[in-house]
Amino acid sequence: MKIGVLALQGAVAEHIRSIEAAGGQGVAIKRTEELAELDGLIIPGGESTTIGKLMRKYGFIDAIRNFSAQGKPIFGTCAGLIVLADRIDGQEEAHLGLMDMTVARNAFGRQRESFETDLPVKGIEEPVRAVFIRAPLIKEVGSSVDVLSTYKDEIVTARQGHLLASSYHPELTDDYSLHAYFLKMAEEAAAAASR
Repeated sequence: MKIGVLALQGAVAEHIRSIEAAGGQGVAIKRTEELAELDGLIIPGGESTTIGKLMRKYGFIDAIRNFSAQGKPIFGTCAGLIVLADRIDGQEEAHLGLMDMTVARNAFGRQRESFETDLPVKGIEEPVRAVFIRAPLIKEVGSSVDVLSTYKDEIVTARQGHLLASSYHPELTDDYSLHAYFLKMAEEAAAAASR
């Protein structure tokens, strides 16, 4: 499976390393036409407003919406989760508006309030090592969204069909189980598309 990592900002190399550790092929994506050859796409962390501006500047908003419309999986981590969301607390305009959820930016506080934890995630056998850095929170989800994990009663991992989102950075650890989960989503989507 060929998984792209949107290379506008954020932990691109770390995601590629995790994808490859999970048995996929990772590639940095800088141009919209590169999306056509992918089985899935990761939108990494960084700063959501900056990522949104760069996506608009380089034509990625419509290109990624089209990618999603083909049923190809997309995984947003930290700022990538915000970019996927349909509603952002205190912000008029969403970026991609693909996932039926409301998110709050920097909900876990500032950089110094960053932390790591082992997080049970539905569909993954062992707890996932999760790094929270100025992490956003999923405040509420629509009926089509499956909550995969919570931390202190707050939603931090969710899935809506071919869309996956995490508040934390799974790529900053040696635990690639969430990337393996996403690879499986990509394999299932590719199998369904070839039927």
